[in-house]
Amino acid sequence: MPVLRHHSPHSTLTARLRAAGCVFAEDEARLLLEAAPTPEALEAMARRRIAGLPLEHILGWAEFCGLRIAVGPGVFVPRRRTEFLVREAAALLTAWRLEPHGAARPAPVVIDLCCGSGAVGAALSALGGPLELHSADIDPAAVACARTNVGPLGGEVYEGDLYAPLPAGLRGRVRVVAVNAPYVPSAEIETMPQEARLHEPRTCLDGGADGLHVQRRVAAGALQWLAPGGHVLIETSRRQAAQTAGIFRRHGLRARVLGSEELGATVVAGTLAPPG
Repeated sequence: MPVLRHHSPHSTLTARLRAAGCVFAEDEARLLLEAAPTPEALEAMARRRIAGLPLEHILGWAEFCGLRIAVGPGVFVPRRRTEFLVREAAALLTAWRLEPHGAARPAPVVIDLCCGSGAVGAALSALGGPLELHSADIDPAAVACARTNVGPLGGEVYEGDLYAPLPAGLRGRVRVVAVNAPYVPSAEIETMPQEARLHEPRTCLDGGADGLHVQRRVAAGALQWLAPGGHVLIETSRRQAAQTAGIFRRHGLRARVLGSEELGATVVAGTLAPPG
């Protein structure tokens, strides 16, 4: 007699997700099974994922720097490579605290520009020690999501274009500006994965003709906000890094290109030299 094989819910769902092109089908199946309160809910979640919705939008959260960051429909999902931006910013804050009299200074002012879900600011609050956090984004859905993530940490979130909504009292006081601005050239948006192209705002992805439009605007405004010795860090691509560094230098910042092979990440750090 033939042997009847009973497939587990996990293996069945894994097979369906793999057939739909999900690279990490086993992990995704496990997360969906853990999140679904009923078989009916699981089926609805599975259908949404197979249709191409980002897993994080279905779950309602993304893992980032060991944290669960709330994300909602239409909000940019934080990428693992952006953890490198957080690590480099946290290292600069630690070095600042280790300077003479550093421990006696007030908490450093940190700005998370183009904050999206607020993931960078939330992770910096966790890894970079006590800080005064201000986040900003132009998209109302992102601002609402960011308030969920950084509000409990004491951070403030503002809706508006780059520096425009920030309190004027922060000018000249900012220790670190951390920026994950869009840097994909407009003509390359159509080559991105479907879940990004169709389910994340284009304003989070499209960096203009050469991908550097928003970076230029960030660099142009940085001098008004940075404290002497302060830093602005921008995620970029390896092929664009030299251009990003050149933009920083043209706006009076010292520039360094930093990279992580492990995360496939590139960050350009610009520093406002202290006087003297």
